[in-house]
Amino acid sequence: MEITCYRDDAFASEWRTLPAEIYNLATTLLARAPDGQLFVPIRTMQMLTIIDHEEFVFIDGERKCWIDIAWRNFKPQERESLTAPVSYEAVYYRPESANYMNQLHSEFPSALQQLAAKEKPDVSAKVLKFPTQKNPAC
Repeated sequence: MEITCYRDDAFASEWRTLPAEIYNLATTLLARAPDGQLFVPIRTMQMLTIIDHEEFVFIDGERKCWIDIAWRNFKPQERESLTAPVSYEAVYYRPESANYMNQLHSEFPSALQQLAAKEKPDVSAKVLKFPTQKNPAC
């Protein structure tokens, strides 16, 4: 799928943190995406999220190809464990865009989980049987 997106000049920006579970799931799904982009519909908000290796952009269904919010400049290297939150810059392209952030932080994870549940692994699993020893020395 190919979508051309546009953005206005940034209206405002702020540094925030994203819970590790959300960041880790998004990057895992992105790694499996064949074209290097991941499209995540957030049906409850009528928004589309486009994820690539640089940013997550959120497009409102009414404005179709105009970016409303971008999450970028992720800093996963600054965290001390994989379960620590990841800081990022939220960039707003419209005055009302910041109002969506609380809802995005609750609805976006659900949309990611729904997408992950639809994916099927490409490789079948195989159980290997190893001979067992009687009286193993532990």
